[in-house]
Amino acid sequence: MTLRILLTNDDGINAPGLAVMERIAAQISDDVWVVAPDFERSGAGRSVSLAEPIRIRQFGERRFSLLRGTPADCTIIALNEIMKDAPPTLVLSGVNRGANLAEELTYSGTVAGAMEATMYGVRSISMSQAFTQGKDVPWHTAEAHAPAVIRKLLALPQAPGVFHNVNFPNVAPDAVRGVRAVRQGNWETIRLDVDSRIDARHFPYAWLSFFHEAGDPDEDTDLGAVHRGWVSVTPMHADLTHHGSLAALKNHFG
Repeated sequence: MTLRILLTNDDGINAPGLAVMERIAAQISDDVWVVAPDFERSGAGRSVSLAEPIRIRQFGERRFSLLRGTPADCTIIALNEIMKDAPPTLVLSGVNRGANLAEELTYSGTVAGAMEATMYGVRSISMSQAFTQGKDVPWHTAEAHAPAVIRKLLALPQAPGVFHNVNFPNVAPDAVRGVRAVRQGNWETIRLDVDSRIDARHFPYAWLSFFHEAGDPDEDTDLGAVHRGWVSVTPMHADLTHHGSLAALKNHFG
């Protein structure tokens, strides 16, 4: 069966990482569609546009963008409108500029684009490329290793409600140590810093930015694997229940 692939992202229709993902997808299928935000929506998480219309722009037979749309909007519009008569069999979200690891996953529009597809029963994978701020993004690493990772995942049965989050390490393609299946990890420190400024009309504004400290993360986590030069693959789902606390909570409430 020929795969019909939908690509989306949170960095926007013109992002270099989306061009990388298009080249990756072309190695797997010749039936590739793109539905992406018209500009960067990093940090959008799984937000959807409920209070304003979603406008669709078409740039080619299989290439679309949504004006002010979120990654989740893109997946929803693609499945319910643009591709409704012949839906995709695989959704690839990314390749994101920067890793999506540990607690920050709930902020990620890249992850949300894949998660939303899973809610519709479509197999999906989110992909991100780690890099160092101020230096070039090693896109060749994702491009070199992603096709094999995707094919490996496609060979597995699809568990209901599960998608996979893949991160490529900040190393050259030939320096990658391999692929590891790992759990979601925890940053030693993670916060959003606020950079407060005053504009030319003397009105205050602010930029938000992530601050991370990895510490010494466990090797069996996404964070630990990527920081040690491995490609990380983590099975994920939308269930946020902390199952370890559930029995005690039930007893507490009688």
